[in-house]
Amino acid sequence: MFVLAVIAPAQDGEATPPFGRQVSATGIKHSFLVTGSMTAILDEDCRVLWKVKGRSRDGFVLSDGNVLVSHQDNEVREYTRKGDVVFRYRLSKENKEIGTAVRLDDGFTMIVERGPKPRLIEVSREGAIRVDVPLKPDTDNGHMQTRMARKLPSGNYLVPHLLGFAVKEYRPDGTVVRTIKTDLAELGGRKAENWPFTAIRLANGNTLVNLTHGNKTVEFDPDGKVAWRVDNSHVNGRFDDPCGGQRLQNGNTVICAYHQQHPDKAKLFEVNRGKQVVWEYLNPKLSGIHEIHVLTTNGKRTAHPPMK
Repeated sequence: MFVLAVIAPAQDGEATPPFGRQVSATGIKHSFLVTGSMTAILDEDCRVLWKVKGRSRDGFVLSDGNVLVSHQDNEVREYTRKGDVVFRYRLSKENKEIGTAVRLDDGFTMIVERGPKPRLIEVSREGAIRVDVPLKPDTDNGHMQTRMARKLPSGNYLVPHLLGFAVKEYRPDGTVVRTIKTDLAELGGRKAENWPFTAIRLANGNTLVNLTHGNKTVEFDPDGKVAWRVDNSHVNGRFDDPCGGQRLQNGNTVICAYHQQHPDKAKLFEVNRGKQVVWEYLNPKLSGIHEIHVLTTNGKRTAHPPMK
């Protein structure tokens, strides 16, 4: 059973003030986890339900309500809603950064390390590593090697490599079986800096990729061709270094504008298949949203696991 809120609601006279505001002409309201400069869960009225200190990269609310976070201090931690840490993994000595952290269906945690020995691993709750996949990021720049990797139902892995302008599909032995290139001429080529951040495999076999400096979101078909795209020409300039994102059950896509610092512009926004903006989150006190996990929409739980 998916659990959202275990924090007791405020008593009369103790209402938590909203942190930012949501705007939607059709009345869409989301609750969500954000990672980045702040690691917190906000409810549909933008009240902070849960928060921990420290900058973060990846994050998920798990099926039991706990929260798995990849922190910028290079440790993955699973928290209860009371803030107790019930799982942790520390970066190996030979590497420089931790990026991805995903809880798998069998309880293992998939983690990506960046640095001299870039790798994707699966770790038990006791810290035992059962899978160690060497990655081929096309650069020695540790910070720019990878972003949000995900495991596929086939057992393979999708890994976005920024400076390789590529999303690569790996077998567990490290063999690359497919590459989606993001520097296509129709997307502006390499000069557009279409660095891939997400690698979200959809039910139809397409792959949803946010292209950070390229300021666009693209859905690629299984052959690596552009099946759908949205950019600033469609959404009045809302893209500003799109990092994390999530495809919702209704086909809409929620996008993080990581670099957006203007007080009157959205830090998160949602577009439909017609490339119309149907929801926004604005907050002049917050910038640097790295990832998002939408938890509910108008009181209804979103699908779990999320497509993010």
